[in-house]
Amino acid sequence: MSGKQKILIVDDDENIAELISLYLTKECFETRIEHDGESALEAFDQFMPDLILLDLMLPGMDGYQVCREIRAKSSTPIIMLSAKGEVFDKVLGLELGADDYMEKPFDSKELVARAKAVLRRYRPVSVEKPVNHVRKVEYPDLSINLTNYSVVYNGQPVDMPPKELELLYFLAASPNQVFTREQLLDHIWGYEYVGDTRTVDVHIKRLREKINDHESWRISTVWGIGYKFETL
Repeated sequence: MSGKQKILIVDDDENIAELISLYLTKECFETRIEHDGESALEAFDQFMPDLILLDLMLPGMDGYQVCREIRAKSSTPIIMLSAKGEVFDKVLGLELGADDYMEKPFDSKELVARAKAVLRRYRPVSVEKPVNHVRKVEYPDLSINLTNYSVVYNGQPVDMPPKELELLYFLAASPNQVFTREQLLDHIWGYEYVGDTRTVDVHIKRLREKINDHESWRISTVWGIGYKFETL
């Protein structure tokens, strides 16, 4: 078996799917194409991809439902692809657990770049790093470990997709420092994000649903500017 990273492409437009596959194959990825939601879910279990490129407008089960089904059992990164450019569609996709969102038509080189960026974030810890190099911040009842991508809150592990955890760590590692949404996008996403800064708001909302304000700390909104991890 090769050590290639695997990407599952789910799009009912055969021409677009084949074109995406061609570009990714040239970049040494292994790809598999499916054209509907049901087949995508079966392929996910069989192919075990490292990344999913998921079109929203699919026959039968749409991309939103496919995303829900996958997120119920896995944190495998998902980039949604859609001709829908409305903010509502983007926010809904992100709230369901997508890691990125691209509007059609898109530039193939940009898609490849985003795929690589998401995969780098999803597997940020190299096996060559020394085991004693731990990036970790701790507060009362909260421990955030970026080395093994784990969060413990009130003594219990909290399941978080990579970008949520990275966002929480970044804020908590600089307590009481205010970051604009643009700064957070630039740092966490790692490239120029084509879209609006509501992406950050969605991820903050998810974090607050999982981690409540503490008497010693909280994630605070600085109105008109951005966010900070505030110690009390």
